[in-house]
Formats: sequence, C-alpha cells, structure tokens
Amino acid sequence: MKKVIVIGAGILGASTAYQLAKMGAQVTIIDRKDQGQATDAAAGILCPWLSQRRNQSWYRLAKAGARFYPELIAELQSEGETDTGYARVGALHIHEDAGKIENMEKRAQLRYPDAPEIGEITRLDQQETHRRFPLLAEGYEAVHISGAARVDGRALRDALIRSAQRHGAVLIQGEARIAYEGNRVKGAIVGTANIPADEVIVCAGAWAKQLLEHVGIHFQVSYQKAQIIHLQAPGSEDTGRWPVVMPPSDQYMIAFEQQKIVIGATHENDVEGYDTRATAGGIREVLDKGLRFAPALADGTFQEVRVGFRPFTPGFLPVIGAIPGWTGLLAANGLGASGLTTGPFIGYQLAKLALGMELDIEISDYDIRNALDGDI
Repeated sequence: MKKVIVIGAGILGASTAYQLAKMGAQVTIIDRKDQGQATDAAAGILCPWLSQRRNQSWYRLAKAGARFYPELIAELQSEGETDTGYARVGALHIHEDAGKIENMEKRAQLRYPDAPEIGEITRLDQQETHRRFPLLAEGYEAVHISGAARVDGRALRDALIRSAQRHGAVLIQGEARIAYEGNRVKGAIVGTANIPADEVIVCAGAWAKQLLEHVGIHFQVSYQKAQIIHLQAPGSEDTGRWPVVMPPSDQYMIAFEQQKIVIGATHENDVEGYDTRATAGGIREVLDKGLRFAPALADGTFQEVRVGFRPFTPGFLPVIGAIPGWTGLLAANGLGASGLTTGPFIGYQLAKLALGMELDIEISDYDIRNALDGDI
C-alpha cells in the first residue's frame, strides 16, 4: 500500500486525499488551519462556458472540472454525505444591453456541442429574469444556463475530508515540514512526529512558497485577497433554488437555503502579508456593486464577511506535476478564482499521478516548471 502525505486541506488537498484513499493508498492529510484559506471563504459558481478568457488550456480544465462534479457529488452522497454545498440551480448571465445578451447566447450555443452539460440555453426577457431572482433591479435581460451550479467551499471540503477518513485517511492539524534525504522525499515532520511516506503532495495554495523554500525550491505563487459578504434576505422564499447571478462585472450573487445571499468579491492585489482583516473599503466595494444590480439587498441583514487568498502562478494558469529533480514530491497550485470549479478535478489528476495512473489531461499544458524559479 503506497503511503502518501497531502499537505494542505483546501478543496484541492481534500479532493486529492479523498481520491487517493478511495483508490487504496494510505493517506495522511496535514493542515495548519490558517486563517484566509481560499476554500474556507469561497462560494463558487460552476459555469465556465460563457467565459471570454482566451486561454484554451484554462477553458479545457474548467470545462472538465464542471463536468466532473455530478459524478463526484453522487459518489459522496452514496457514502452518506448529504451536505456537500452543491446544487444545480442554473445561472443568469444578466445585462442591460440586448446586443450583449445576444452575443452571450451565441457563445453558449457554439460551446454546447463540446459541452452538452451546459444544459438548456434560454434567453429571458426582463420580467422573467426578475421572476427568477426577485431581488434584481428592473431592466436586466438574461441568458439562463440550466446546467450551471453553485457550491459552498467549506461544506464540500468537509464532506471530502469525512469521506477520505471513512476510507482510512488520517487528518493531522499542525505545521508540516518536508522530510528529505538528498533529493528524495522521505515524508513530513509535524512537531516531534516524523511521518514516513512514499510521496508528498503539496496543496498549500498561497502558503506553498514558504513550505517549498525550506527544501531549497523557489516556487512562484502570489495571491489575491478576496472579501465576500453574506447577507440574509428577509421575506425571500425558496432562495435555495434561485439561480446564481453573473452580472457584467467582476462580481456575483449566489443564493443558498435559509434566505442566505452571498455577494462578492474583491480582487485585491499587492496585499501586505496575509492580511485577513475585513476592511471598510472592501465591504463598501462589494456592497456598492452588489446593490447596483440588486438594490433590494439594501434591506438585507448583514451576517458576516469571509476573507480568503486566491493563489496564482505565472500566466494565471494552474500548474500540476512532479517537482523536477526530486523523487516523491508533487504539487499543484494557481487555481485562482476558479478553484472550486477546477479543484476536485485537479485533485483527481494528482491522485492518479501519485499512483502512476494515466491522466485525463495533457499535463504539459500545466507544466509545474512554469512556477519554478532557477535551479532545482
């Protein structure tokens, strides 16, 4: 039985550990529970098909990630995990400009043959758009994508970890250091405990740089701070079935059960250190943009602000693979704002890679060397 350590228990690490344990590996998950973990703050929209990003490698990964979800959720449910935070509720891509709506509809139709999981593509008039999401301002038309879904990052991560533990994985809270001899990884050290392993997989997100520096690896990962606001919308009914809303901006609105509405998020670069404060400026930015599209939220009850750090690698494209020059050391990083869309699928690929199985992606498109600086 292969012994594998996964460092980091966000959506990527939890997914990797779950897949490995299910495949029969002996898995240890190590996580420090740092404040600001991206998954801990995130609420995700699974709807990559209307994206205008031109990077086809990213789109293929995001498309595969969205396609992967239904099977994963069904597996978790069969293991007793009924609270995964996932629901296929559809998405409204809204705009005031009818021409923009027409272009979005055409883009979806062009991508449908290669991604039938998009589901039904429907153009909605102003009245129907407002009926689907009653908090919206008047004047918006929409393209409705029935195959889109939303997911709560915390809930899905916790479900994956619980299922991994049912398959024999062990979860340790603490700071991990990679144990090695020469260029061969031997396992990890947590406090005074030395945990042996055949493979160590680093899924440490925004903190991966410091972890790998301890073994002389210069790993290029930066991060972007996100502040996300949770509100309760009194008087709203059936919010758990409302579609997610994707306005013509960098914001979003996601409805959950019990009248919860999540709006976000900021995109703060050049943050000094791991600053997990909810700031007045960040809150104002999110509320101003959110209320522009859904002014009825002004009467909502403030619940909390969640803060997380999205990790980015050079080229704003995830990297996946074995660290060159080392034996037994793998990593993935740079999932950015699409972490909840791509994380479970990338975790599945990492598990396969660790066990020597054939992958479902062209791994050279996400070469780990793109995030490595200098000699290894």
